[in-house]
Amino acid sequence: MMNTPLADRLRPQNLEDIAGQHHLLDENKPLRRIIASGQIPNMIFYGPSGVGKTTLAAIIARQTNRTLRKLNGTTATTADIRNIVEELSGFSGLNGILLYLDEIQYFNKKQQQTLLEFIENGSITLIASTTENPYFYVYSAILSRSTVFEFKPLEKNDVEKAVNRAIRLLCEESGEEIVFSEKAVEHIAYACGGDVRKAVNAVELSTISTPPVENRREVSMETVTALTQKSAMKYDRDGDEHYDLLSAFQKSMRGSDPDAAIHYLARILAADDLPSACRRLMVCACEDVGLANPQIIPIVKAAVDAAMMVGLPEARIPLADAVVLVALSPKSNSAYLAFDKAMADIKKGKGGGFPRQLQNKHYDSAEVEHKGQFYRYPHDYPDHWVRQQYLPDSLAGTVYYEPGPNKTEQAYADYWKKIKS
Repeated sequence: MMNTPLADRLRPQNLEDIAGQHHLLDENKPLRRIIASGQIPNMIFYGPSGVGKTTLAAIIARQTNRTLRKLNGTTATTADIRNIVEELSGFSGLNGILLYLDEIQYFNKKQQQTLLEFIENGSITLIASTTENPYFYVYSAILSRSTVFEFKPLEKNDVEKAVNRAIRLLCEESGEEIVFSEKAVEHIAYACGGDVRKAVNAVELSTISTPPVENRREVSMETVTALTQKSAMKYDRDGDEHYDLLSAFQKSMRGSDPDAAIHYLARILAADDLPSACRRLMVCACEDVGLANPQIIPIVKAAVDAAMMVGLPEARIPLADAVVLVALSPKSNSAYLAFDKAMADIKKGKGGGFPRQLQNKHYDSAEVEHKGQFYRYPHDYPDHWVRQQYLPDSLAGTVYYEPGPNKTEQAYADYWKKIKS
């Protein structure tokens, strides 16, 4: 075997060999047409690792006869940028330089500003890549001079093609017969989470781990499973993938889809992120089920407490119960909306002061004409209710809470309508 990783030896040399990204690179798609024109703008490639960002930058440089220079935002300095700029006056700068800056989110503002002068005059074409949302992490001046293209995780069928290409290349290089079952190929394609590099690395490791017998390596499903068991978890707790997963989890419960909610719970717990699962579950019980099933809050709290007490892997049991219960419960965000309306009024400066009858003081200053608190104690009246003003004078009559169209809140509404009439 060669020392160069298989993923690099297998790297596509033309657009047709790139796996996935059909929305960008199929015939008549925007990025494909831009590349064909030869007029390459400054671009930002946004998407997860292992989906072809670096490969495409190299192909663009080759097809447009530009000199490709690569920097990584985690290690590069301003001096590295200036060294590349100095090449413009030499032979390598004749057709321009394409600078591929990987992980641009790690460049600070000053470093990104250094690039501006050179990308504005066109001497350097910048292709920056990032796994994080560029609208949050890339300096606005760079962003305004660049076109953002989003790369997506690859579908299983696209990854399978890359896996089979990797197996064929290993056979050619080694002169051995290397056999992966169809199920093993499918498992690698699924387990890599849309990351071709991970899939190809799994092929290489599985092959190396299988001893040859008479010039033949028959890779077992057991070997493949052992080497890919965690690779599907693309989960950076400070990155977009983390928040996308938690968002999908909560929205699936809110949307009353127990199957999707359980799926996302499993992905969160596979990454050992028990606190995030518990927090989102409690929020959803309060925000999205709320008064439609008010007893769900202590029930979910008990399930969360049990999960935190026993820890993983057993925590999955009470959490699965609670997630299905939340997903199947009737939904109401009436109290949540009422609070947001009240908060909006407070931020507008509405509602200062208190009605006199609600104040804690039991005396009035000299300028008050009608002295006395005049508070009415509700328990002294029929049905434990008496009409009096509770909101501040400037908000008297304002309605924040509207009962949701569910059995529980409608029962409360009917009761109080009868009492208050």
